[in-house]
Amino acid sequence: MSPPAAMYEPATNGSTTATIPTAKMATMPHTTSVPVGGATKPQTIEEMAGKWSDFRFNPIRESQVSRAMTRRYFTDLDRYAESDIVIVGAGSCGLSTAYVLAKARPDLKIAIIEAGVAPGGGAWLGGQLFSAMVMRKPADAFLRELGIPYEDEGPDANFVVVKHAALFTSTVLSKVLQFPNVKLFNATAVEDLITRTDSAGNIRLAGVVTNWTLVSMHHDDQSCMDPNTINAPIIISTTGHDGPFGAFSAKRLVSMKHDNLPTLGGMRGLDMNTAEDAIVKGTREIAPGLIIGGMELSEVDGANRMGPTFGAMALSGVKAAEEALKVFEQRRAECAEPESKGVKVGA
Repeated sequence: MSPPAAMYEPATNGSTTATIPTAKMATMPHTTSVPVGGATKPQTIEEMAGKWSDFRFNPIRESQVSRAMTRRYFTDLDRYAESDIVIVGAGSCGLSTAYVLAKARPDLKIAIIEAGVAPGGGAWLGGQLFSAMVMRKPADAFLRELGIPYEDEGPDANFVVVKHAALFTSTVLSKVLQFPNVKLFNATAVEDLITRTDSAGNIRLAGVVTNWTLVSMHHDDQSCMDPNTINAPIIISTTGHDGPFGAFSAKRLVSMKHDNLPTLGGMRGLDMNTAEDAIVKGTREIAPGLIIGGMELSEVDGANRMGPTFGAMALSGVKAAEEALKVFEQRRAECAEPESKGVKVGA
């Protein structure tokens, strides 16, 4: 049964309809936001209404704006240079992964790297230019977890429909960003993977190499700009199928001749019935320290594409988080091994 839609009923005082006073503005839907810090009493939208002729913003100096942004950004760069988990790609799978991880383990530092300015990947529209988002059951469980209303056509229906894909995407994005242990670095590309070789010659992942996306796109026509790095014992790659930034981690494993992925399987044609099951079941640790989920797996395993149905993206994210938590402590211990040789690494 789908969550109930919001309904309007006139106020009554028993048997007669009561007069409802006209407000300056309609009631705002969100009333739970509170300022963090600060000593002044915040003004309400209702108090502002109808007083625009005398309206003034608080005075500011332009440098204050610059410092307010850059101070926080560079503090985050410093804090997340040593992360616990890095998620590459903030599409529907990556965001679902981040939500489950951050909720389950508030003690972990989780960095999300997204090449686009706008997170969400292809999940802002349901398919082509059609706005509704279709999710096959039982992925509706994740919608209920997030509190997203949907239409269910009955017990015999095999899918549910969210009225607009942007409702799903904006909801999971807002919930992820409210976790204090998550930082999203958008307009940032992963250019390479940090690797370590153990005594047996096996390669494992130990972080990502990053650059601003605009720089990554222009290495060939501008002077090369060296990148930045984030160390982490686990990387979860959800960059989608092959494209300018798609299937990045999978393609990089192939190019470095990693034993675990000597060649790409290559995405097959569209078959919803096989594709979604294959993506969820196939979500796993591909190489030590690297978990791959979502449509990037189609390039790894030669799975079919599924087109405009999104249940596999959400549940692949749930499974990716589960897989990460299974191996996290082991991978963290491996990344701390240099300390035994006198090399200090971050916690």
